[in-house]
Amino acid sequence: MAPLPIKFTELLQLSNFEIQAASIGFNSCTLESDHYICIRQTSETNASEVIIVDLKNNNNVIRRPIKADSAIMHFTKQIIALKAQQRTLQIFDLDAKAKLKSTAMSEDVVFWKWYSDTSLGLVTDTAVYHWNIFDPSATQPQKLFDRNPNLSGCQIINYRVSDDEQWSVAVGITQQQGRVVGAMQLYSKARGISQSIEGHAAAFGTIRVEGSATETKLFTFAVRTATGAKLHVVEVDHQAGQPAFQKKNVDVYFPPEATNDFPVAMQVSQKYSIIYLVTKYGFIHLYDLETGTCIFMNRISSETIFVTCPDSASEGIVGVNRKGQVLSVSVDESSIIPYLLNNPANGELAYKLASRAGLPGADSLYQQRFEGLLNSAQYAEAAKTAANSPRGFLRTAQTIERFKQIPAQPGQLSIILQYFGMLLDKGSLNKHETLELVRPVLAQNRKHLLEKWLKENKLECSEELGDIVRAHDLNLALTIYTQAQTPQKVVAALAELGQFDQILPYTKQVGYQPDFTVLLQHIVRVNPDKGAPFAISLVKEAGGPLVDIHRVVDIFQSQGMVQQATEVLLEVLAGNQPDQGPLQTKLLEMNLINAPQVADAILGNEMFSYYDKDRVAQLCEQAGLLTRALENNDDPVAIKRMIVQTDKIPEEWIINYFSKLTVDLSLECLDEMLKVNIRQNLQTVIRIAQKYSELLGPVRIIGLLEKYRTAEGLYYYLGSIVNVAEDKDVTFKYIEAATRMGQLNEVERVCRESNYLDGEKVKNFLKEAKLSEQLPLIIVCDRFNFVHDLILYLYKNQQFKSIEVFVQRINPARTPGVIGGLLDVDCDESIIKGLLSSVNPNSVPIDELVQEVESRNRLKLLLPFLEATLASGNQQQAVYNALAKIYIDSNNNPEKFLKENDQYDTLIVGKYCEKRDPNLAFVAYQKGQNDLELIHITNENGMFKAQARYVLDRADEDVWKFVLADSNMYRRSFIDAVVATAVPESTDDGKVALAVRCFVDNGDLPSELIEMLEKIILEPSAFSDNPALQNLLIFTAAAADKARVMNYIQQLSNYSPEDVTGRLIELGMYEEALEVHKKEGNHAEAAKVLVEHVMSIDRAQEYADRVDAPEVWSIVAKAQLEGLRVPDSIDSYIRAGDPSNFNEVIEIATNAGKDEDLVKYLRMARKTLREPAVDTALAFSFARLGQLPELEEFLRGINVADVEASGDKAYEEGHHEAAKIFYTSISNWAKLATTLVHLGEYQSAVECARKANSTKVWKQVHEACVEKKEFKLAQICGLNLIVHADELSDLVRQYEHAGYFDELISLLQAGLVLERAHMGMFTEMGIAISKYRPEDTMEHLRLFWGRINIPKMIIACQEAHLWPELVFLYQHYDEWDNAALAMMERAADAWEHSHFREIIVKVANLEIYYRALTFYRSEHPTLLTDLLAALTPRIDVNRVVSIFQKSDDIPLIKTFLISVQSQNKRAVNSSIHEILIEEEDHKTLRDSVETYDNYDAPELAQRLERHELVFFRQIAANIWRKNKRWQKSIELSKQDKLYKDAIETAAVSGKTDVVEDLLRYFVDIGSRECYVGMLYSCYDLIKPDVILELSWRNGLHDFTMPFMINMLSQQTATIALLQKDNEERKIREASQQKDEDNTPILGGSRLMLTQGPISSAPSPGPYGQANGIAPQATGFRAF
Repeated sequence: MAPLPIKFTELLQLSNFEIQAASIGFNSCTLESDHYICIRQTSETNASEVIIVDLKNNNNVIRRPIKADSAIMHFTKQIIALKAQQRTLQIFDLDAKAKLKSTAMSEDVVFWKWYSDTSLGLVTDTAVYHWNIFDPSATQPQKLFDRNPNLSGCQIINYRVSDDEQWSVAVGITQQQGRVVGAMQLYSKARGISQSIEGHAAAFGTIRVEGSATETKLFTFAVRTATGAKLHVVEVDHQAGQPAFQKKNVDVYFPPEATNDFPVAMQVSQKYSIIYLVTKYGFIHLYDLETGTCIFMNRISSETIFVTCPDSASEGIVGVNRKGQVLSVSVDESSIIPYLLNNPANGELAYKLASRAGLPGADSLYQQRFEGLLNSAQYAEAAKTAANSPRGFLRTAQTIERFKQIPAQPGQLSIILQYFGMLLDKGSLNKHETLELVRPVLAQNRKHLLEKWLKENKLECSEELGDIVRAHDLNLALTIYTQAQTPQKVVAALAELGQFDQILPYTKQVGYQPDFTVLLQHIVRVNPDKGAPFAISLVKEAGGPLVDIHRVVDIFQSQGMVQQATEVLLEVLAGNQPDQGPLQTKLLEMNLINAPQVADAILGNEMFSYYDKDRVAQLCEQAGLLTRALENNDDPVAIKRMIVQTDKIPEEWIINYFSKLTVDLSLECLDEMLKVNIRQNLQTVIRIAQKYSELLGPVRIIGLLEKYRTAEGLYYYLGSIVNVAEDKDVTFKYIEAATRMGQLNEVERVCRESNYLDGEKVKNFLKEAKLSEQLPLIIVCDRFNFVHDLILYLYKNQQFKSIEVFVQRINPARTPGVIGGLLDVDCDESIIKGLLSSVNPNSVPIDELVQEVESRNRLKLLLPFLEATLASGNQQQAVYNALAKIYIDSNNNPEKFLKENDQYDTLIVGKYCEKRDPNLAFVAYQKGQNDLELIHITNENGMFKAQARYVLDRADEDVWKFVLADSNMYRRSFIDAVVATAVPESTDDGKVALAVRCFVDNGDLPSELIEMLEKIILEPSAFSDNPALQNLLIFTAAAADKARVMNYIQQLSNYSPEDVTGRLIELGMYEEALEVHKKEGNHAEAAKVLVEHVMSIDRAQEYADRVDAPEVWSIVAKAQLEGLRVPDSIDSYIRAGDPSNFNEVIEIATNAGKDEDLVKYLRMARKTLREPAVDTALAFSFARLGQLPELEEFLRGINVADVEASGDKAYEEGHHEAAKIFYTSISNWAKLATTLVHLGEYQSAVECARKANSTKVWKQVHEACVEKKEFKLAQICGLNLIVHADELSDLVRQYEHAGYFDELISLLQAGLVLERAHMGMFTEMGIAISKYRPEDTMEHLRLFWGRINIPKMIIACQEAHLWPELVFLYQHYDEWDNAALAMMERAADAWEHSHFREIIVKVANLEIYYRALTFYRSEHPTLLTDLLAALTPRIDVNRVVSIFQKSDDIPLIKTFLISVQSQNKRAVNSSIHEILIEEEDHKTLRDSVETYDNYDAPELAQRLERHELVFFRQIAANIWRKNKRWQKSIELSKQDKLYKDAIETAAVSGKTDVVEDLLRYFVDIGSRECYVGMLYSCYDLIKPDVILELSWRNGLHDFTMPFMINMLSQQTATIALLQKDNEERKIREASQQKDEDNTPILGGSRLMLTQGPISSAPSPGPYGQANGIAPQATGFRAF
């Protein structure tokens, strides 16, 4: 039997992977590619899960607890698309564990699939959408086209899109007339139109039609109708100018037993251009795409294959049947052509298929045809045959040679060129063809064709091709070498082109490792400028240097390229790492020898820190870079040797350099500088001392300068710090130095300005110095109040001129002290008077002068001075005070002076006079209005009349209060004087009134006040008719003696009745007030008194009858009304004819039920008034009296009644018929509707409510309808209420209280479709459903979550215990914290891992992360790693470790710990160490210990050194070594005989004693190899004497000899170097020796600071020369 043309394979059986049979079907199993199968199923425990089978990864199964309606996997990536509730779509990246996109469709998605690597196709009931998942801008699916009616009612089973996405087809099936009918909608994106086609399966493909330059797009579909089955292949998007594809219609054969079979799937193999057609009954059909010829048909499955997809190579088809078999069908390349050739009719098909797909089996046929065509001279056809031969087996060198030998026809291209043209049109050339074509093309100089073909990938690049092209174009050859993957030729070409920067990226890309050292040598020779950048790229390679940096430096040095070597080293050493010390030293050595200025710049930039500073310092000194030598030298001897050479070092640099030295070394250097050359270095030393004065200490600097007796040094140094120094000794030293330098101006300045001056010490020094000018001494004594001592000193030395200078120019304010001092030494008065006359009086404190003189009883001495002071125009108060005292003591008419003069201080002079003359004191106090002092002196001396006159005239309330106070023991005497003398004498109304008011304000002097007022008013006086005083008299009597009031009312006539009656009424004296009103004829006010105060309505009515005045009747009527004597009140109002108080009358009468009396009053009122209140009350009275006809007649007539208010009142009181009349008359539908409700007319009430359209009315009518269970009418009202958010809650509460839950939900459902539906309606609907229909809550939330008040709904879900719904709400309200907590707290109902993982990364409260970890640890430990991977960037690793340590669950998070170990946290490292020790993984533990150092090293080492495995003890030794516990490490290594480790530890320690101990150990145990190893490894740490001793004692001379030879060699070289250096130093010192000059330092110096005459050294102030010292102000000019 001939082999089949197909390969048929069962890839796997789904049932073997615990997949239920019920889950293997069209709705739950999807196959988007041959990479993944995705199955949804529900486990036995009712848990939903999605199972993903990776066909390309050994059928690996991935299970995820996902609940969804549909799940489809991406073609190749671990990206899953999920659909829930038919509308919610979510896309997740399972690798990244992240959601890519999500959306909610407005209608159900009935079918979807991946139609490309990036996009999904979605088919809904009405339209088709495309959604690009990887386009950030495509947030929502984009509608492509609407569904045609022919798909209505169909089950969509497939959706296909062409590769260019210009054509789409949706396929559906439906049951009609006992058979399955297929319907398709073909859509053109470019045209935007659709076509309805009958069909069951469809696909798109392309094929190259003979003679066409482009691919032809084809659409193929299969259909089985009632009459037969057809396969159609048609062209779409035909391009003009290209051959047309002839439409193919071929029959599809179905066996007789398969009467109900029909096509279910179709795939097109692009590789073979074969159509795979699968039917429902499991038949496979293979058709040629170009001709439609059936190649093969057979049954491959007894069960329906419900889903298929092409394989990744587009060779065959993969499908799944209902048994769970995953089947693969593809072309068998080895048998299909022989299979076709078995049927002669298929020979041409076999011929084309073999050519098109490169299949074997037709080679002999092609060979025969090729030979026949050549023999028949059909060369063009022969060339075409060779070009199209399967697998190119005829495209050989022999064929090319045969074509080259065929002569060209005139006017035609040669056959060989035609052959190459066919090959180029078909595809690309092979290597031999390419070489044959390129040679003639380049020979004809048509290089552009070669470039064109290379761009189109028509040529096969090879090394040979590149060699050919190299001679013509090196750049083009480089391109060919690159594509041919010949890296050695590419590198050579790049080097030749000078593109050195491209070499390294290329070698990294292709993984080629040339000899970079040789390459660098070549580049340095041919292009030195490019050498350095290339070398830098080699040594800076990210994966590590590609060449030895030392070798690189050698290469540059061998060519004398110091600059380039420097450039490379600067780049390499930019990191300034400790291990780069030798290279840093080499770089500096190289430049110090060849380019010192470059080395100077490098050192100046402080780029390096680890070079050999001693070596560099030595070279710097040799190169003359003393500054750099000093920077890198820490040898005090060398520093002092170089620092004294100030002529070779910038002065500023030296000054700054001292900041790096210690205090002691700084002072030693300064000492050395002064000792070696004080003339040259003094200025620098002074500047250094000035800058670092605080650090070095002024005391030590002063001691240093005094050591060399340099007075000018002290002067200039102290001059720079004296202004800021806080040490009194410093100031004193400066004064001393300035005095010795003759700088008296500076002495004067410091004495004047310094705040840190020892006055006593300076004063004594200046007195001893006996200066020619005493100004500094005067200033010091003035500042420190040594005036008395100064005067004694000056008087003793007869320096009267200095005294005058002191008081005249220095401090005239010290004149009192000077005068006092002169008086104490009994100086002649003429001298004192002369001194006073010479002083400016304005500068002298007269008070102090008077006090000084007065204390010595010499006050008269000042009289000439004071008089002269006044004569000069001085108006100081102290002058007048002094004169007053002198006039008082001399009795020189003092009273006149005190009265007439206004300049003296009355208080001071008054006090001076109190004991001498009280009258003079009274005059002074009166003049100065010194009230308290005046009252005191008058009280003490019984001067009460004067006091009374003064107080009355002073007219000051505070003074009156003081003298009238109870505490004043002289008050009675004072009051008598006021009443008897002061008031009768006064004529000033204001002052008397103030006196009276003060008596009144005092409150406890009523008798005295009455006495005073009777004296003023009742006795003839200027104030007898004063109304205010009469009022006051009555008021006072009313308060103090009521019996007098009636008499005063009868006697007095000028008082104010209004004020008096008001006051009397306040005091309850109503009869007196009534008498005043009667006396004045004020009947209305009298009636008010009777009514309001006497409260006798009967007396008031009698009084009204007597006076018969309307206003009196009105008052009486109002009182009667207030007393609820309504009929009497109404009669009184009628007698008064007063309707003015109608409001009150209406209110009280209405409340009292006196409607009939009220009607009388209102009829009277309507005669004169047209007030709405009157008419309204009259109408309402009719209503209350039940006089409905009168009411209707009144309303028909003219009135101004507030009908609505009357209706409201009638409604409130239950007069509904009357209210109906009121509301009907004004057409008030709202209130009429409410009234009708009470009357039981519900239908009419609803009609009125509709007319009123008022919320309140609707609410009232609604409540009534609900109460009466008129739910239809209630719903009409309710729909008009729920659109108002404020009314909704009350309405809901009404229904719930009544228990009408279904009616409430029905009402809210009806309201959701309203245009005015608002958030409150959706929210209340959700709450109602959660309470009464909880099973519908989630559906409602998914549909309307965007229109719900989520916080309110959250509360409702919590109360209803709807946990999944609660999580849903938290998630959509961005309450991620609460969502996560809810999922954990209600895990049984709400938890799902992928959903939780998506939520947890968005929470804000970090504590929830740790709570989630605890939750997973106890509930889902296997998912911990996945959760920690998501939370790693957000959690505190230390805290995580602590949590799992407490529960002893650290191994659960091992993967997580390893992933975060790069953070080098102690807790992580310790936990990992614990796990690795338990697992005995010593390799990983070693790597961890060496890589990460943050752990408790001693604890770990102690634990490991007790481990039973030697590897762990070795790690412990390494840890001890890293922590410099050398002895512990060595002992541990010796214990395990790891001698190499012990030697390395000793060498690293750098400690001689450690090395010697280990060396002796090796000698003791007789290990000569270790002994020699120690000598080599620890050469620098072993003392020669120790080695000699051990060698001699143990016979180890042979093993020690190499060490000794090397040691002696180095020692000899070192001694020679020291000897040479010592001889050079002696020669240098001998040449620099100079004789010290015996003359003073100031003479002959080159320094500017010592210029000028020695006898008058300049001040560093304004008069000094510019010498580098900051100028200082003197503070005072010379005399």
